[in-house]
Amino acid sequence: MTLINHSTLLLQQNGVHILTDPVWSERASPFASMGPRRRREPGVRFGDLPRIDIVLLSHNHYDHLDLATLRRLADRGQSQFIVPAGVAAWLRSRGIGPAHELDWGDSLPAANTTVHSVPAMHFSARGLFDRNRTLWCGYVIETAERIVYFAGDTGFGGHFARIRERFGAPRLALLPIGAYEPRWFMSPIHMAPDDAIRAHEILAAKTSIAIHHGTFQLGDEGIDTPKKLLRAYGASDSFLALDNGQSVTLA
Repeated sequence: MTLINHSTLLLQQNGVHILTDPVWSERASPFASMGPRRRREPGVRFGDLPRIDIVLLSHNHYDHLDLATLRRLADRGQSQFIVPAGVAAWLRSRGIGPAHELDWGDSLPAANTTVHSVPAMHFSARGLFDRNRTLWCGYVIETAERIVYFAGDTGFGGHFARIRERFGAPRLALLPIGAYEPRWFMSPIHMAPDDAIRAHEILAAKTSIAIHHGTFQLGDEGIDTPKKLLRAYGASDSFLALDNGQSVTLA
């Protein structure tokens, strides 16, 4: 597993290469000169990516669904795109595919894995008038050897216990820790570091990796505060906060 930036991770297992919420653009925004600008470069150059078999998209926010990056991936002609309900037609209309839609609870066999769509506490929107017209989700990636859980973007809630109950404890969980301030506004949709630690414990994940931090300034907290608080709150050695470009190999 390699953290590229934000919620973009490269998972390589059994010869299958999976990319989550890929973002290589300079801004997480519909505008080239406005909106959140990246504070750190991607940890892997786009041109250095291996073949990507599966692209997982958790929802349509600009820091997770980056149209410019998806077009570059589609132009390579190697990837299938797995997306929440309502997003596939939007991608196809922009020449991106093949795209497969999943509702919560749906599953799709793909490239020697099975991808399951699971609930998240969040919302969707690309503009002012399309709120919640498409779905948002997390994913469980299942192989014969292990379970990997990609939470996408989510607040803290009972869905973690239900995921553990259905699939068992994941070998690896990818849990968001950033963009949580102010809490009165962000807590229904984004976890703070202490929420992520609770989720890690509820899931009983053997290893968790922190995502959704350190690249774009999306909340009122400092860019590196989530990572510092994860340590301050006593996250165990099994909950890792990687730098962009850093990799871990898990048995």
